Amino acid sequence: MRGKFVFISTVLLILTLALSIWLNPNWYVIFGIVLILTIMGYYDMYQKRHTIMRIYPVVGRLRYVMEDIRPKMYQYFIESDIDGRPFNRVDRSTVYQRAKDVRDTIPFGTQYDLYAEGYEWMCHSIAPKAFDTLDHDPRVMVGNKDCKQPYSASVLNISAMSFGALSGSAVEALNWGAKLGNFAHNTGEGGISDHHLKHNGDLIWQIGTGYFGCRDEEGNFNPDLFAEKAQHPNVKMIELKISQGAKPGHGGILPASKNSEEIARIRHILPRTKVMSPPYHSAFSTPMGMVKFIKKLRDLSGGKPVGFKLCIGHKSEFISICQAMIELDTYPDFIAVDGGEGGTGAAPPEFSNYVGAPLVDGLDFVHNILNGLNIRKHIKLIASGKISSAFHVARAIALGADMCYQARANKLALGCIQALLCNTNECPTGITTQDPKLTIGLVPEDKKDRVATYHRKTIDNFIELLGAAGLEKPKDLTREHIYRRISLNEMITYEELFPSIKLGAMLEESGIPEKYKLDFAYANKDSWGVNPQSKGRVLY
Repeated sequence: MRGKFVFISTVLLILTLALSIWLNPNWYVIFGIVLILTIMGYYDMYQKRHTIMRIYPVVGRLRYVMEDIRPKMYQYFIESDIDGRPFNRVDRSTVYQRAKDVRDTIPFGTQYDLYAEGYEWMCHSIAPKAFDTLDHDPRVMVGNKDCKQPYSASVLNISAMSFGALSGSAVEALNWGAKLGNFAHNTGEGGISDHHLKHNGDLIWQIGTGYFGCRDEEGNFNPDLFAEKAQHPNVKMIELKISQGAKPGHGGILPASKNSEEIARIRHILPRTKVMSPPYHSAFSTPMGMVKFIKKLRDLSGGKPVGFKLCIGHKSEFISICQAMIELDTYPDFIAVDGGEGGTGAAPPEFSNYVGAPLVDGLDFVHNILNGLNIRKHIKLIASGKISSAFHVARAIALGADMCYQARANKLALGCIQALLCNTNECPTGITTQDPKLTIGLVPEDKKDRVATYHRKTIDNFIELLGAAGLEKPKDLTREHIYRRISLNEMITYEELFPSIKLGAMLEESGIPEKYKLDFAYANKDSWGVNPQSKGRVLY
């Protein structure tokens, strides 16, 4: 678009000037208009603050005109955002405003139907805590008995989005923002790129089924290559991706149009080819093998925190993993629970819409099982899945999470307009494309501040929620603090909706709740899948 603008504006200037000189002086008016538009266009191309204007000179200004009149259009855009399912206009506006460090308050009260089934809220105290008396940067220490290099993490971090899915400029801006805000940036399964390392932001290196960045020529896990990269000082934690909320059981997708020479070099694959990550890992084939592999990764990394990410499917399989942990006395340092509603990239509609447990259900289950088997003390929990506000952070922590991931909210902070072209290599904001004609619009030096500012203001709002509830620390949040309307005249707490499990309650068969008994019966630490004839059930 920039090249077309230069060509068209030059032709029009020459043409209107020639007509003014040789045909009719009245053409000088048209020449003046074209000259003004040309100057505006060149200004747009070289300013660094507005991505759309850099890529689409002059015409890109229409986007900001629409943004200015947006409040008048709320009635057309507001959706019934119960439980955060749609990422609606209010959510988007909040992210934009916080990222730009402008006023993020709203007029005329609550924007949602408080009497709609599914509406949720957080209870407050008559004796709230003053914001200034609370810790404005709550941290979580990740690392259990086998970890030699524990990591102090923020309660809110950037979720997995690979270089490849995102442009180099977007990755650089995210990592730069993470460095400024002192929080962590998950690399996604695409490997560690130069863009991840340029500004020395803390990294969570995600290892997926394709083992990108640590694979041999056949696509198998390469321990030597992994050890070399895992010991980089910027890598603070390693995350083994078992499944993701967008398409659990499917594997990642990198279109050929996005697979540049640079991406291929980083991933150790052939360029300009469509890359499908396998749906399963080749480095292990059983729950026992998976836990042993986690230990191997920790040893190869020099003792850094190692965990895994999954979206809950067959509950018996997660129980199998826990039984393997207990038998081997080896525990991941953290588990990231992804929700079926999560995901920022490309996924088949059936997988995106109908596969994988939602975050609140998955998080409730994982926390309960770890508590019931008395192994929660070894493992930190990370929640991921359309977490767009401080309330979503509070809700996840009340359910059992220690910290959270955010993906799409950070894309919005970068300037995403939700054009929904992430899988086409035609993203108009330069975020999810490898096309240099589009990525030139995203200037990391400007967007880094928006990422850091959005994180800071979201954390501040989370702390204010804690104070409003009369609490001092995130760990003080419980399921009793979150309410949900289940009918017009009935509301219940999360404790009633998702009853807690006492520590060690599942170590005896009599302590297993009825709803989990069949899952325990099908669990087998020596194999995956649900087998009604399984005799692998082990109680501790």
